[in-house]
Amino acid sequence: MTDAPLILWFRRDFRLADHPMLTAAVKTGRPLLPLVILDPETEGLGAAPLWRWGLAVEAFAAALDGVGARMVLRRGPALEVLRAVMAETGAVGAMWSRLYDPASVARDTAVKAALRAEGRLAVSHPGHLLFEPWEVATGEGGPYRVYSPFWRAVRGILVAGPEPAPVRLAPPLVRPASDRLADWRLAARMGRGAAVVRPHVRLGEAAALARLDAFLSGPVCDYSEARNLPAVAGTSRLSEHLALGEIGARTVWHAGMHLLDQVGRGAETFLKEVVWREFSYHLMHHFPQITTRNWKPEWDSFPWLEDNPGAERWRRGMTGEPFVDAAMREMYVTGTMHNRGRMIVASYLTKHMMTDWRVGLAWFEDCLIDWDPAANAMGWQWAAGSGPDAAPYFRIFNPATQAEKFDPDRRYREGFIAELARHPGAQALSYFDAVPKSWCLSRGLPYISPLVDLAEGRTRALAAYSLRKT
Repeated sequence: MTDAPLILWFRRDFRLADHPMLTAAVKTGRPLLPLVILDPETEGLGAAPLWRWGLAVEAFAAALDGVGARMVLRRGPALEVLRAVMAETGAVGAMWSRLYDPASVARDTAVKAALRAEGRLAVSHPGHLLFEPWEVATGEGGPYRVYSPFWRAVRGILVAGPEPAPVRLAPPLVRPASDRLADWRLAARMGRGAAVVRPHVRLGEAAALARLDAFLSGPVCDYSEARNLPAVAGTSRLSEHLALGEIGARTVWHAGMHLLDQVGRGAETFLKEVVWREFSYHLMHHFPQITTRNWKPEWDSFPWLEDNPGAERWRRGMTGEPFVDAAMREMYVTGTMHNRGRMIVASYLTKHMMTDWRVGLAWFEDCLIDWDPAANAMGWQWAAGSGPDAAPYFRIFNPATQAEKFDPDRRYREGFIAELARHPGAQALSYFDAVPKSWCLSRGLPYISPLVDLAEGRTRALAAYSLRKT
């Protein structure tokens, strides 16, 4: 036992339960100082992810108050801030939960090495995933490159149960000064879109657990089919919480496994989606270039178009293809996009429009409140055909036939495209309030004509595919 505190550096792990780092910190018996740092890596997030991160910080600060701890906020390079707070409080060191994207790995590696060289405690912990990315290996000891064998490998591995939330955290004797969250102005780049998206956000650990419970109490039974219907509330909606650590992956896994025998296919499909997330992190750890370069090098010679006027119409949800535009507008109104919609808009951009997948990846990074570095890269490369486990390039989603199959009553399209509805609802009209004024879009205009003839776009993409160098 000692009075010297330990800094708990929270980044994307804003919860109390199922938190290995927090559990380990409590066991030290030291006073604990929760710290959140707005460092250059975090400040470089896209507009929507940064805004949502700030909301998560605010909600978690309230949760910490409930267990007797006060969050400290500081802005600046992580190592500089940690050193300053240690000097002010006499803290012996810091703990944090691991992140796996290249920028975070580089930062954390440098921070850990510097602190340890100064004789300070610097310990990283798991907690963002079910397994550490290096813990699952093929029979030859290498990383998996295909999802199906990865799923078979991890399904039978015992996942540790989640730890309970601490009842109380011992406060430090010295309480250092803290920035005001409002002074960080994390909503600035969201503009007027923040007010539109905010009612759709569910904040914090309690909300995440409630969403999980609601999903497993009914919708999971039909998940295998309903997850493809964008107008149906058939998914868990946990992505924004998992991205920010407002719920632990182990909590989700064990809750789903508990229903496996009762629900069968729906629960298994849901667990496979949880493991797909693990697979994307497994790949990002072993092949960090997946976030910036074609997974398959032979795609480096493919004649992708760089950013272009057509891509700008795609960004604005004004392609004239209703399923594509509805999905893009859903993102501006709610901050998220149905997974079927993500596949359709990505396929349309990269195949019908032959635009580089990195154009879409960057836009999602700016607009999604559930943005996740591994899932975003994996999803875009999968859709483009350049990635691991990719959809074959010749498998080109036709947004019109996809709409007929998965939105037969047009509820999704008319629900987000005011121009298509006889009496457009508030959700569809909110699109015009959310997007930048510089787009000069207004209500009452007729729906735009199609940007691309679907048959011609498909033919052009297949021709380019057949001519690419291998």
